[in-house]
Amino acid sequence: MSSLRDQLSRQVYSTEQGDLRKQQLPDHDVEDERLARLDGIVRLRREKSGRKGKGVTVIDGVPLREEALKPLLQALKKRCGSGGALKEGVLEIQGDHRDTLKSELERRGYTVRLAGG
Repeated sequence: MSSLRDQLSRQVYSTEQGDLRKQQLPDHDVEDERLARLDGIVRLRREKSGRKGKGVTVIDGVPLREEALKPLLQALKKRCGSGGALKEGVLEIQGDHRDTLKSELERRGYTVRLAGG
């Protein structure tokens, strides 16, 4: 019976830390989970939704930690001559650069597939 009481009396708010339910896992746990879900195939797709009609090339599934993704993003942005961002393990390059990025990632040893339309 004490286990049920422990589950029901879990603290959800603290005056020092605020809402404890909104606290995220440490970054290394999130990174480990993201890397465990990958299948070894890097997927390239073009997206426009939520960007006011501006297209971006999205690179998903790169089997690297976030610290290693940053230099890769810098090199890919330089290769395409455009800007970009790293959001939760997903690389975004401004514009439609799927062919250029596909050849560059394959040259670096990744298995690449074009995804989407």
